[in-house]
Formats: sequence, structure tokens, C-alpha cells
Amino acid sequence: MRTKSVGKKKINVVTLGCSKNVYDSEVLMSQLKANGKEVVHEDRGDIVVINTCGFIDNAKEESINTILDYVEAKNRGEVEKVFVTGCLSERYKPDLIREIPDVDQYFGTRDLPILLKHLGADYKHELVGERLTTTPKHYAYLKISEGCDRPCSFCAIPLMRGGHVSTPIEKLVLETQKLAKKGTKEIILIAQDLTYYGLDIYKKRALGELLKELVKVDGIEWIRLHYAFPSGFPEDVLDIIREEPKVCNYIDIPLQHINSDLLKSMKRGTTHEKTDALLAKFREKVPDMAIRTTLIVGYPGETQERFQELKDWVKEQKFDRLGCFTYSHEENTGAYVLEDDVPQEVKEARVEEIMELQSQISWEKNQEKIGKTFKCVFDRKEGNYFIGRTEYDSPDVDNTVLVSAEETYISIGEFAEVKITSAEEFDLYGELV
Repeated sequence: MRTKSVGKKKINVVTLGCSKNVYDSEVLMSQLKANGKEVVHEDRGDIVVINTCGFIDNAKEESINTILDYVEAKNRGEVEKVFVTGCLSERYKPDLIREIPDVDQYFGTRDLPILLKHLGADYKHELVGERLTTTPKHYAYLKISEGCDRPCSFCAIPLMRGGHVSTPIEKLVLETQKLAKKGTKEIILIAQDLTYYGLDIYKKRALGELLKELVKVDGIEWIRLHYAFPSGFPEDVLDIIREEPKVCNYIDIPLQHINSDLLKSMKRGTTHEKTDALLAKFREKVPDMAIRTTLIVGYPGETQERFQELKDWVKEQKFDRLGCFTYSHEENTGAYVLEDDVPQEVKEARVEEIMELQSQISWEKNQEKIGKTFKCVFDRKEGNYFIGRTEYDSPDVDNTVLVSAEETYISIGEFAEVKITSAEEFDLYGELV
């Protein structure tokens, strides 16, 4: 019996890892659709493309398990082909070919045109800036650069993503205009390092100039900054956050640790004192700013005394949002030559200690919001509640605002004024004003 042609087969794109991978999957899907392919995201398909993450052990494990699941589905005849792309296959392609040979083809992070060819499609240059977004219509990620030039000793991203390459301002403005025409109201700027933006193409840090152009785009109401680097932070950005209503009073700045010796070993280019001075500058220039950070515990040489310094600092700084991860000993990184001397169970216990601290800080900060009114955007409905966010909260990682769906109706993707009536550690409850 004659089988269907490749052009008639449904392609299922599966995305693992961070928002940068979400963006890459959206670009791939847009290219496929422009080539007349039927494409779905994390649904049933004849051909599966898995966009993997290879950042730390947990992410690698999830990627490998997903690949194995789809290989088994292929062996059962439920899918015809399995392709793997993204960070894991960029970093470990020879190992993956040897260990999981039933995958039809492996591709790296910069192999989009080759991947498309294997899917019976051509790379269309005229589609630059076009994406088939997988997020809710009202918000989208905007990747402003690729790769990273930072030498952080714990990080394998440069191995997988290459050096830093900024996207020109005019291309990003065009992409934002296209998103706005489709109904996007919030754009979330992402990169391995936002603050390095422009150094390669403009020979200066140009994040501030980019923001000044993006705020001019009609239809965009919120612009949010993710993944800023503390060393060399361009202070003009703080003035823009304070003065421009469209730029959210929010910044995600992964600080990783506070002990100066560990920061030096991590090659972060900063110290305890410099970090405190930067945070003081943030709060001085933008008093209403929500600061989100992430920390690593269990890095080589993190003694109990150095961990206590980190805990004391978290208590002192009272971050609005905080995530914490265990150190992952990654081959070919600068820290791999160091002894991974903190036992895994100690690393995990330290994560729990930090997050318990943060839970209390978050509860206290949320109690202060009771009785106040905030502009919120609503992302979805779950059970008896509409789930929204303030400008101080990014989707999926931060606090939420819950409004009863039994007493009122809110259109998804719309903004509304909400008065907070009660609060828990990570959730606020309110009513429409």
C-alpha cells in the first residue's frame, strides 16, 4: 500500500527547557507552516521533533527520557520518525548517536536550515521575525540575542549556544510590531545576557536604546526584562524602567551567590560589596521595582560558613522573587576541574533552607499588598478562579492573582484593576474594582 507523502504528515514539535527554547520552537514551527506543513506543538504527530535542553543534570535527564519515550513510540509504530535538536544534541551528539541510535537524525542549536531540509522544507529568509507562538496570545518572548561571551565557570551554555550575537534593533522592532498586530500585549525580553546586548554590533551596551524603540510599538502594554547580568549593568536602563510606563518595574537578575571567594571562582566578575551596591542602586532609582534572582547552592568550596553568609544575605535583601538550584558538575566547564565536594543530600537540604526563607519573605511582602489595587493581566481560568499577574510577576515562575470566576467574568488576555483581599506565600486573592 502506498504511504502518505512527507508533505501530508503532521509534525509534532516538543519543547523542553527554558524560554529561549520555546522561542526557537516557535521559529521552527513558523518555517514549517510557511512551507505548507501541518505542524502542532506537543500534540499527536507522524513526525516528532524534540527541542532538548542540556543545561544541568535534571534537564538532561528529562530530555533523554523524552527521547526514549518517543523512540519507543516509533518502535511501536505510533510515530514514523524522531528528530532531536537543541542544546543536548549540540553538546552530546556523538554520545547520543551511540547510545540512542534509533533516533533518525540529531541536529545542533544552529542547524535549523538542515533540520528543515530533512523535514522536506526550505529555510525562508523572508520569514525572519515570524513565529507560530505557543504561549497564550497576549504575551510572547522576544529573544534579543543568541549565545554568551561570559566565562562563568559553572555554565555550559557557551558550549551549546556559542558566542554572543545581538539581533539588530530594527529587526526586533519589526518582530514586536508583528506580534502586536496578532494581539500580543506583553513582551518578555530574553537572552543568555540582556545587559551585553549591542556590544558586538553597536560597540556599546544598547539595551536602553532598544527599550526606547520598543515602547513606541502600538498595542504593547508591558515590556519585561529577564536574565540580566550584574557585572557591567547599564544604569541608563534603570532610568527607562522608572520613566517608561510600558516597561515593567521588574528585573530578573541571576546573582548565583554572594560569597566573594565563590563569586571569584565562578568567574562572575563581581563581589559581595559590588553586588550590594548594585542592588542599592536598583532600589534607589526604581523604588517600586520587583527584583527576581536565582541562586546556586553546593558549588565547590561552599562551606557551611559560606552558605550561612548566603542565608544571612537572603534575609537581609528580601528579594521579591527567588529561585534556587543545586550545583551541577558539568564536563568541559571551568569548574569541572574543581572537586565537587558538597554531597548531593547537603545541596538539596540547602535549597530547602533557602526556599523556606524565601517563602516567609514572600508571605510578608504579600501581606503588605492586602487592601491595595493593582493592574493585572489574566492568563487563564483554572477551576473556580481566573488566574492573573501584576507587572511584578512573570508567567510560570512568579506569583499569581486569583479572582473568583463564580462572582465575575474576565476575558483571558485582558487587563483589569484588582483589589487584593487576602494573600498567601505565592498567591494573592482579589476582586475587580
